[in-house]
Amino acid sequence: MGAVRVLAGTRKGAFVLTSDGKRKTWDVQGPFFGGWEIYHMKGSPADLNRLYVSQTSGWFGQIIQRSDDGGKTWHQPGLRPGEPTTTPDGMPVAESNKFMYDTSPETGKPLTTHQFYDGTQHPWEFKRVWHLEPSLTDPDTVYAGVEDAALFRTTDGGQSWHELAGLRGHASGPQWTPGAGGLGLHSIILDQSNPKRMYIAISAAGVFRTDDGGTTWKPINRGLRSQYIPDPDAEVGHCVHRIAMHPTKPNVLFMQKHWDVMRSDDAGESWHEVSGNLPSDFGFVIDVHAHEPETIFVVPIKSDSEHYPPDGKLRVYRSRTGGNTWEALTSGLPQKDCYVNVLRDAMAVDTLDPCGVYFGTTGGQVYGSTDGGDSWAPIVRDLPAVLSVEVQALS
Repeated sequence: MGAVRVLAGTRKGAFVLTSDGKRKTWDVQGPFFGGWEIYHMKGSPADLNRLYVSQTSGWFGQIIQRSDDGGKTWHQPGLRPGEPTTTPDGMPVAESNKFMYDTSPETGKPLTTHQFYDGTQHPWEFKRVWHLEPSLTDPDTVYAGVEDAALFRTTDGGQSWHELAGLRGHASGPQWTPGAGGLGLHSIILDQSNPKRMYIAISAAGVFRTDDGGTTWKPINRGLRSQYIPDPDAEVGHCVHRIAMHPTKPNVLFMQKHWDVMRSDDAGESWHEVSGNLPSDFGFVIDVHAHEPETIFVVPIKSDSEHYPPDGKLRVYRSRTGGNTWEALTSGLPQKDCYVNVLRDAMAVDTLDPCGVYFGTTGGQVYGSTDGGDSWAPIVRDLPAVLSVEVQALS
């Protein structure tokens, strides 16, 4: 039955949770990088020992960490063997974690290499890496979505990063505005049937697609409608919280928007609402069952001002029809006085059979279901607030 590894990024460190294929008992390792905000942690599909972490501090900025042994040890890519990872005063050695900007969007002139988080050397300030998306085939290639919204890629395992400047240079760029959490590029989807195709989502700009490997980008937001923006049907400006896709149906996309759960059947060219009978169509997460491409999961939140479950009941909702008709999944979840949130990167599914579904909360719980959502149990409690959850099925 194999084994499974759940990766949880939290406000104060990273945790690695492992279990056998039965997924009943779990070994908890961590915290790694205790006290640091771990905005996202994800493993490479091409090498199950390779993990990447986005590590952020208000004092020291943004660092990328890498593990080559499944999370047992970590290092900053680019440091020489034996080189210290901290300065004499304890400050992390982040100078080798450089993100390279090919050209200035203002002047078009080449830019020199400098640290990722340094607003003094470039007029565009990068605050954190929101999402890391490793290549499906190459463990050394990873995409990074950052705040303020831009997309980077490394092809050497994180030693150097280059911006895919065509995205930020899109003509609609001046119209992008921050959502409540910032101007973050938070979703990156790689189409395994078409290596040149990729989708990204930005809050609050919308969804964009490239069909040429990231050189040019197209806004794909037709059908989205958002109140409180000057043009509710605008091409860009929509606060998309998360997008998801099943690899066997690459033209079908699902979206949890600021309000509304949406679906596209034509690779994002058009969208239609599938919120159906949900108690609230506001939320952050959306994911797709590993073996059933029409089965999707969301966690409704009461409103954009009250970030907790409706009626204080933590409920995952599942649709087996790709939307519109939803059922509440409550077995094992608190149904009274529960006021946690589930953030946009905090849900994942494994590829075991039956499919496992996992999510983390701002209350520090990580819940898991080994039966596709029918029943739930806490894997671990009392972690710091969970920012991201990813999962790997291990052979």
